[in-house]
Amino acid sequence: MRTIARPSTIKSNKKIKHKPAFDLRVFLETAGVARKIVKFRKSEKIYSQGDPSKGVKYIQKGGVKLSVVNEAGKEAVAAILGPGDFFGEGCLAGQSICMATATAIVPTSLLFIEKNEMMRVLRTEHEFSDRFISHMLARNIRIEEDLVDQLFNSSEKRLARTLLLLARYGKEDKPHGVLPKVSQETLAEMVGTTRSRVNFFMNKFRKLGFIKYNGGLQINASLLSVVLHE
Repeated sequence: MRTIARPSTIKSNKKIKHKPAFDLRVFLETAGVARKIVKFRKSEKIYSQGDPSKGVKYIQKGGVKLSVVNEAGKEAVAAILGPGDFFGEGCLAGQSICMATATAIVPTSLLFIEKNEMMRVLRTEHEFSDRFISHMLARNIRIEEDLVDQLFNSSEKRLARTLLLLARYGKEDKPHGVLPKVSQETLAEMVGTTRSRVNFFMNKFRKLGFIKYNGGLQINASLLSVVLHE
């Protein structure tokens, strides 16, 4: 008589394949499917205003200036970004062209993530999605603070706040330190004042010990007193 084995006793030789766990650090620090690492020299353009918008960029190291030029040819600095920042995310909302010009202000390494890959990872990887949403919320808060700063604060306070932001004051990775090399002309554009006023306040900050030049522009956390002073 033929014996039929019970289902529980039948052994399968098939190996169950598990999807590798998503590693956020590895994803942002290495090249892979639909993402690549691109390096730029100081003052090299990453893209120009009006270029096709094809993906999101993540700054691994270095610094990036975003600037906009109006029809009259006047340039305004929209933001200075540093390591850990994303930019170019407008493509995810349907922007077909770049709304600003991106320029490396120091030697810079970027991770370029193609639009479709970025959207896939946002849908499927919660850790990455949380990181990106936190970035966008912080960016919106920064824009609101910039507007209030521009409307109500003196140019001296605006310059002090700009220097602290560039030095990444309050960030875990770099509480304060040496700034990337940013010209006084660029600072004036960011603050909304003249280069001569920036030069005057920078000399004042140096004499008060808030900043010092030591192989670069070093920011002391005491500069925060200028922002907080009524």
